[in-house]
Amino acid sequence: MANPFRRWSAELKQTFTGDPESRPEWVGRLADGDDAGYFPPSSAVWAVHGSTTTIVAGVRALLMQALHPGALAGVWDHSRFREDPLGRLAGTIRWIFTVTYGSTGAARAASAWVSRMHESVSGEFTDGHGVARSYSAADPELLRWVHIAFMDAFLSANQRYGRQVDGDAYVREWAQAGRLMGVAAPPESEAAMRTELREWHRRGELRADARVREVLAFIRNPPLPGSQLKGYRVIFSAAVDSLEPEFRELLGLRRSRFPRLTRAGVRVVLGIVRIGLGRVRPSEQAALRRIERLRTASR
Repeated sequence: MANPFRRWSAELKQTFTGDPESRPEWVGRLADGDDAGYFPPSSAVWAVHGSTTTIVAGVRALLMQALHPGALAGVWDHSRFREDPLGRLAGTIRWIFTVTYGSTGAARAASAWVSRMHESVSGEFTDGHGVARSYSAADPELLRWVHIAFMDAFLSANQRYGRQVDGDAYVREWAQAGRLMGVAAPPESEAAMRTELREWHRRGELRADARVREVLAFIRNPPLPGSQLKGYRVIFSAAVDSLEPEFRELLGLRRSRFPRLTRAGVRVVLGIVRIGLGRVRPSEQAALRRIERLRTASR
């Protein structure tokens, strides 16, 4: 009989990386390259993205991004999120970790690949004011929304459930990822980022309609292995609790009746996940090998 922990660990790695060994071929290539990359090991980006709080952040980012009807239309019309949600997750993780841990060349190449994939993403949607509009994944507004919603989610989840980092440093550093994806003058402070989010809401650009409710139902109950469902329910509740009240209300979600219990529970779940995935992720290990190789060569 297979070891139950090993079986569970393999299922967990399959969920996050698409590979039960947690070593997709692109991870090994992060050891290649001729520079240390955009973000050193001492950066706020490494601190946030190396934490398992990114799991809560991923759920929060999906909830937030669904509120912009243009961004949601792109996912609805062009993504296979229903048929292959884990494949989409693995692709997103690949881009995040390549930009975080890869050389500058690898980060630029990964971002250019995503941009090419987005070239065919276009269509029409009804905006928050009921006006029919066309969209393209390269639209400055949509690029900005996705970047800021992502950045907000990762920083907020870390601040609530992980070790504290300098929020301004994280926003300033991760602005480079936004620029790689074509975001013009992304915010470079936590206050500026949160002000932009509130302005989208204040202007009525966001909406929750039947599509949002269907996506929300999918996010609430994704097709995960049975061994992960109880833990995911805690993670989903933690993501909802982390939302600002105005966004939670727009989504029609309620905060947990016992937020302290949720906070304690998600920390336990994330600790178990870290054991299953490994305390130091393979992508981080590959980056450290590249950095050490460059240091040795420069001596």
